[in-house]
Amino acid sequence: MPNIKSSTDLRNNYNDISKFCHESREPVFITKNGQGDLAVMSMETYEMMNGKLELYRLLDEGRVAVTEGRKRLFQDVMQDIKREIKDGQL
Repeated sequence: MPNIKSSTDLRNNYNDISKFCHESREPVFITKNGQGDLAVMSMETYEMMNGKLELYRLLDEGRVAVTEGRKRLFQDVMQDIKREIKDGQL
């Protein structure tokens, strides 16, 4: 369940919210005038999330490259290398 606090809570209870974010590794959603405004999280959580997004981007880039024929699957390359070694070409 998301942890939702008001901007007043953030101002008045910053240390408690910071501690929660660090210990739980979960964001706190901040409202302003009753509407969602911000998501606050620890730097560690932010960096971990960005790392995952970068990994997903790279995996998708590789998937697209294989689909478009610009790259080959690792297994295919290894089979070719093994075949060349067996045939004495390497």
